[in-house]
Amino acid sequence: MEDRDVQLVRRAQAGSEEAFEELVRLHEKMVYHLALRMTGNSEDASDLTQEAFISAFRALPGFKGESSFSTWIYRLATNACIDFLRKEKRRQVVSLISQDEDGEQRVLEIPDPGGNPVAELEQKELREAIHRGMDRLSPEHRQILLLREISGLNYQEIARALGLEEGTVKSRIARARLRLREILLADRNFSGGRSSKSYKE
Repeated sequence: MEDRDVQLVRRAQAGSEEAFEELVRLHEKMVYHLALRMTGNSEDASDLTQEAFISAFRALPGFKGESSFSTWIYRLATNACIDFLRKEKRRQVVSLISQDEDGEQRVLEIPDPGGNPVAELEQKELREAIHRGMDRLSPEHRQILLLREISGLNYQEIARALGLEEGTVKSRIARARLRLREILLADRNFSGGRSSKSYKE
């Protein structure tokens, strides 16, 4: 596949629209699947898939092949989705100090308000605190938490999106979670100012 991609990229860079259309055909399902995972909406996923390939077409003359075309388009799609999620403010809550299916610690566990108005208000305040905390993370940490916690991508998908080794992805996620936890606990005013002891540790 990559050898074919290299040939198609070269032809597309030389001006062949047919070659670029073939690249789109070969990779659009992968890109759409990523966008759907990240947005949870088929219409948004279609729009972002198109946006990623438009970006690729515009940037293709400067593509030097240092990574495969599939990795490059995956990265463009990831960035498009992250920008979309930020603009639409569709971030969800990141969990903390509970364990996921991989046995990893997460950042914050938020109880279901169950229709309780006070609990719903506290949850709203906590979400806002987490959003502020996410904004205070480094771009590197914010990006990887969005991919893992919000979009639900697995390590392999994140590694491919960012051009990293899976081990690097795991360690970076751990550092990002720790940093977000430190920010939230340092503020002491998230979730209505309750002590951090109110949450699982």
